[in-house]
Amino acid sequence: MPKSSVILSFKPKAVTKELLGTLSERAQDIMKKRYGLGAETERQTLEAIGKEYGITRERVRQIENFSLSTIRRSDEFVKAEPFFEELRDSMDDYGKVVKESSYLDHLSEDQGFQNHVHFLLVLGDYFEKLREDDDFFHRWTVDEDLAEKVHKGLKNLYKELSDDDLVSGTDIVSKFMTHLRKEMKDLRDEEIAKRWLTLAKFIGQNPLGEWGVSHSPNVKARGVRDLAYLVIRDHGSPMHFTEVASSITERFGKKAHQATVHNELIKDKRFVLVGRGLYALREWGYERGVVRDVIKDILNEEGPLKKEDIVDKVLKERHVKENTILVNLQNSKYFKKDKSGRYKPV
Repeated sequence: MPKSSVILSFKPKAVTKELLGTLSERAQDIMKKRYGLGAETERQTLEAIGKEYGITRERVRQIENFSLSTIRRSDEFVKAEPFFEELRDSMDDYGKVVKESSYLDHLSEDQGFQNHVHFLLVLGDYFEKLREDDDFFHRWTVDEDLAEKVHKGLKNLYKELSDDDLVSGTDIVSKFMTHLRKEMKDLRDEEIAKRWLTLAKFIGQNPLGEWGVSHSPNVKARGVRDLAYLVIRDHGSPMHFTEVASSITERFGKKAHQATVHNELIKDKRFVLVGRGLYALREWGYERGVVRDVIKDILNEEGPLKKEDIVDKVLKERHVKENTILVNLQNSKYFKKDKSGRYKPV
């Protein structure tokens, strides 16, 4: 059974029933269908209601707007003032600027209950709906000035993040609050700041709870490669592709075949093969190439080095046996040793 509200002292359904009672029977039916206030909780479109009544969608819109005006002018609306005030106080406590879906879920998991609350928000003088656009989800506010400051803070936070950035929940809240404090000096509530983060479409969380720009594959993981990146990054050290496959299946509930994972890691420049089936992230400082290429790059950068120094440096980049490095060094086509025992590329 859906969980009912324990936050509001009144029953929204009872309040809306009294308010709807000020309308004609047809207007009541249209409003119930439009806002999901009857037995059917799915909100119907203007077009669907128009077809049922044999009228245009524009006529349905006119009836809806006239009905809302009629209710607001009624004695029942005046009597409902304490309920609107309580709802305002509830929204105020939740953050003053709220994501519609999150706020309604906060009040109750029951869809019918949520629909009645939503109808009261539409009617109430205290509440301003900020409609969904390219940057933000549907949201409500009881403080439009604050809403503008929150929007500005979110956009400034977005500008600070690169496409590759992944930030912990604690750090993203800290960064966000730094921007907010430029507009709101006394801001202290981190929980409310977390809620405000979810208003924006341009930042989001990946399956591991890390934050970044929402269009990044590090946040919106689209396939095995992206999930593998998250797994290895979270692990913090090179992983065998079989471990990566198992971890993807275990952590994300997505079946990952070992052969598929191996093939995908080979093709993606984010990963570097550092041993037999062992992969690391390129961002950790590893470079692609066989052991011979690694030795050559080291010598080109460092100059001639003794065997022991070369082995030490290669092992920091590749998980291979020491003998593999020595065999490569002995290949005279690529390396030669000078009189002091130091090696350099041919």
